[in-house]
Amino acid sequence: MKLDPIPEIIDGLPNLCGWDKEVEEVTRSGGPVYAGHTPFQVDRLQSAFAMALHMHQPLILQDGDLTSAPVVGNLQYMMERQHVHDMHDAPVFAWCYSRIADFIRELADGGCRPRIMLDYSGELLFGLRQMGRGDILDNLKTIVHNDRYWPCAEWLGTMWGHAVVPSTPAPDIRLHIRAWQHHFAAIFGWEALRRVRGFSPPEMHLPNHPDLAYEYVHSLRECGYQWLLVQEHTVEETDGQGLRERHLPRRLVARNSRGEETSILALIKTQGSDTKLVAQMQPLSEARGQQPRELAGRRVPPLVTQIADGENGGVMMNEFPNNYKPVWHSLGTDGVVGINGTEYLELLASAGVTEKDFAPILPLHQHALWQRVGDQPTPESVAKAIEEAKRSDHRFNMEGGSWTNNLSWVRGYENVLDPMNKLSVAFHAKLDGRAVDTRSQAYRSALFHNLVTQTSCYRYWGQGRWTEYAREICRRGMAALNGSF
Repeated sequence: MKLDPIPEIIDGLPNLCGWDKEVEEVTRSGGPVYAGHTPFQVDRLQSAFAMALHMHQPLILQDGDLTSAPVVGNLQYMMERQHVHDMHDAPVFAWCYSRIADFIRELADGGCRPRIMLDYSGELLFGLRQMGRGDILDNLKTIVHNDRYWPCAEWLGTMWGHAVVPSTPAPDIRLHIRAWQHHFAAIFGWEALRRVRGFSPPEMHLPNHPDLAYEYVHSLRECGYQWLLVQEHTVEETDGQGLRERHLPRRLVARNSRGEETSILALIKTQGSDTKLVAQMQPLSEARGQQPRELAGRRVPPLVTQIADGENGGVMMNEFPNNYKPVWHSLGTDGVVGINGTEYLELLASAGVTEKDFAPILPLHQHALWQRVGDQPTPESVAKAIEEAKRSDHRFNMEGGSWTNNLSWVRGYENVLDPMNKLSVAFHAKLDGRAVDTRSQAYRSALFHNLVTQTSCYRYWGQGRWTEYAREICRRGMAALNGSF
C-alpha cells in the first residue's frame, strides 16, 4: 500500500508523532535492502571497512531572558555570532552537513562505488530547517531518492534528541526512536525510512543496567532495527573478558531482572581517536591487514568499523575530503572493499549465515552481576547484587559506557536530571493509557519539550549556561503539560 507523504513541520514544531501505525508498517516491512543493488559477492572479499559520520547540533535558547527566549539550533546561534571565539567555523559546519552528498554524486558519476553511513540527530535536522537551510536537506535528498546514489550512503537511526540512553528515563527511549523515524520519513519519505536498518547511539553510549539495557534492545527490535553500533569497551565476552573478536558481527544479549532476554546484532566500533582515524581513512588501512574468518563453517570477510563526528575538528573539516575521495578510485568489488553495515550483513545472510551464528556478547559488567544473581533473577536479587558488586569492586558501575570512560553523564548533574525525570514522570502520568490525540499540537509540544531536555549537550559542557537551558526547557515542558491536558 502506498502511503501519503507526511508534513515535516507542523505549527512550528517538527513532526515527531501521530503516524505510528504508518511508521510501524514501514519499519517492520522486512526484506533485503541491497538485493540487486550491491556489486559485492561474499566469496570474493578478503575484508571490508565501514565508516559512519555522526552529525549533531543541539537546540538551545537565544540570549536574553531565558523564560521567553525562542528555541533555536546551536548552528543558527553560531552563525549569528561568527565574531565570537569558537563560532567562526559555523559556515564550515554547515558545509560539512551538506558536502557528503556532493562527494557521493561526484564519485558515483565517475564510476566509483563509494560507501558511507550517515547519522543525523533529529535536533540537527529540525535546526537546519528552522534556520532556513533547507538547501542542505535538499542536497542530501539527491543521494536518498536516486537509485544510482542511495546504495552508497546508508542512513542510521538514532535518538531524536541526542539522549544518552543510560540516563534517559526508560519510557522515553522508544519515544526518541519513534520520533526520529517520524521526522526522517517526513523529510526524506517512506521508502527512505524502509531502508534504515542500523542504529547509531549518541555518544556511542550503551546502558548496562539489566532493565534499561533490555528496554533499549527490546525497543530497537520493536521499532524495526536489525543492528546496533557498539563501542568495543562498553561490552564484554560472556565470561566477562574483553572482546576476543572485534571484526565480526556479534549478538548483543540483554537480560532483565525478571529473566527475560532479547538480542540484536552489533557491529563493533574499535577504540581510538575517532575523527583522526576516519579523516585519514585508517579503517581501510586496518582492513588491508585482515584475512577471512571461519564463521559457522563458512568463510566470511571481517569488517573494520569506525564512526566519527562529521564536522567537528580540523581533521574532519580539512583532511577528510582529500583523503576520502581518492581511495574509491583504487577500490573495486574484490579483495578489500568499502561497504555499509546493512549491505555487509545481507551479504553474510546470502551466504547462509544466520543471526544465531554470531557469538554472543554482554553489556559491560553483566557477567559479574549474573554470577551473583544466578539463574532465577528477581528485581530484588538484582538490586542487591548491584550494591554488593559496587562495594567489592570500585570499577563496577551501572552507568553504562560511551566513547570515553572519563566522563559521567550522571554524577554532578542532579540539578538537570531531577527536573528532567520529573517532567518525564508527569508526561507519562498524564498521557499514557489515555485516548490522547497524538497529532494534536498540545501532545506534540509536550513531547518536543520532554525529548529536548534529555540531549547530552546539556551535561557534556558542564554547569552553567547549558544546564540552565535544560532547566528552562523542563519548566516549559511542565507548563505545556499543565496548561493543555
